[in-house]
Amino acid sequence: MSIYKPAKSPYYSYDFVVEGRRFFGSTKAKTKKDALAFEAQARLQAKKDVAEERKTGNGPLTMDTAAGRFWNEVGQHHANAATTFTDLERLVTRLGRTTRLDAIGDAEVAALVAWRRSNTVRDRTKHRDGTEVPTISNATVNRSTTILLRSIFSRAKRTWRYSFPKEPNWRDHILKEPKERVRELDESEADALDGAVREDYAKWFEFARISGRRRVETLIKWSDVNIFAKRITTTGKGGALISTPITPEIAEILKACEGHHDEYVFTYLCKRPRGDQKKGQRYPITAEGAKTQWRRLVAKAGVEDFRFHDIRHDVATKLLRSTGNLKLVQRALNHSDIKTTTKYAHVLDDEVAAALENVSKSRKKSRTSKPKLA
Repeated sequence: MSIYKPAKSPYYSYDFVVEGRRFFGSTKAKTKKDALAFEAQARLQAKKDVAEERKTGNGPLTMDTAAGRFWNEVGQHHANAATTFTDLERLVTRLGRTTRLDAIGDAEVAALVAWRRSNTVRDRTKHRDGTEVPTISNATVNRSTTILLRSIFSRAKRTWRYSFPKEPNWRDHILKEPKERVRELDESEADALDGAVREDYAKWFEFARISGRRRVETLIKWSDVNIFAKRITTTGKGGALISTPITPEIAEILKACEGHHDEYVFTYLCKRPRGDQKKGQRYPITAEGAKTQWRRLVAKAGVEDFRFHDIRHDVATKLLRSTGNLKLVQRALNHSDIKTTTKYAHVLDDEVAAALENVSKSRKKSRTSKPKLA
């Protein structure tokens, strides 16, 4: 018989063979009637799977397998690979390692998003009544959950040649995010930051201020540096190539860092050794180390409401004001879509207003200068 009840389980199990392949597992049903119904659906799905595998060479794709393939092919090459790995593990654990991608639809994604919004270990605030409220942002939920899962589906369809008749309508599950602000440093704030930075972190901070790279993208290796091509190239957000020209100022920074470390460009002097570290020796600046030093830097400088990512905004606004060229700013920030860059267009409002005023004055002058008819 294809269904049976194990001695130590309250549920019936199924076990059958389709074209030489064995399929077995729990029906999660406590009655024989329900177990038979489950087994009938499982057998039908098994026949479809065998036919599909014979046709395309692809067997059923589970979350565990899909996440593993995505990590090996894409995720491990992200600039923030450690975060990607954590997010993938969370998806696999929550959705289930053996859950098939073709069984994930809108209901499953909606439940996943709701769970992610209400479950976060860190960054909790409290109401006046003492109840905890998770402060995880919509942007974090989108990137760590919905967008990542959508990327796995896209990879499976485009590269691994799977099809998903039940694929979720992703747009319905993307949470609304607040419009990103554009924060620019004034001269006194810039001087305060430059004066407060720790000496061994100064070259790294100067590079960030000049290049406009994201924090994780500033932690470059010597292998990323091509002196002859005058370009620094790394893998950034979403696996995209991030390219920064080596200007004379950046060339000076690189020269000052030569000999500090064989692999990484930016290093710090160890003051409080941990593990095998030795006081006074240089070690690569890590992502966590950069984050910690940034927090200390803004506190010491007394610059309020300024995030590390705002350095990127500062570079963009000053570059656009200097050149008036939005396309050039797009290239400098390595935006794949110029729509992302247009948030800086307000910088040119004064120039646009002045140009319109010149057009108006020109028209008035033209009207008054016309000869009158006799």
